[in-house]
Amino acid sequence: MAWELDADRPIYAQLVERIRMQIVSGYYQPGGKLPSVRELAATAAVNPNTMQKAFVELERTGLIITQRTNGRNVTEDEELIAGVKQGMAREHMEVFFSKMKELGFTKEEIRALVDGEIMQNVQEEGKGL
Repeated sequence: MAWELDADRPIYAQLVERIRMQIVSGYYQPGGKLPSVRELAATAAVNPNTMQKAFVELERTGLIITQRTNGRNVTEDEELIAGVKQGMAREHMEVFFSKMKELGFTKEEIRALVDGEIMQNVQEEGKGL
């Protein structure tokens, strides 16, 4: 199934985000082998050159490593992966807080909403959801 990509943003940047997310979430394990450019391009329904551009960017950041005889692997540097994950989380929180402020919420109201959601999720997890 093709990946859903937004026509308003560069495709390669969206591919970088998607693969980065898959790495930090553990879908691709540290040290694990990545599918080939052609395989991932087919999965995402994009041009292999575009996928190659995304791989070059991920390699530049250190998240993936190219080995001539063994293809591309996810870095084994778990601290780097954790740092990228924390950075991504901060970016999401910045967007969240910005949107909440646009809606007119105060810090206290945002905190109360977040606390309420956390409590609801804890209760739902306790029910086996």
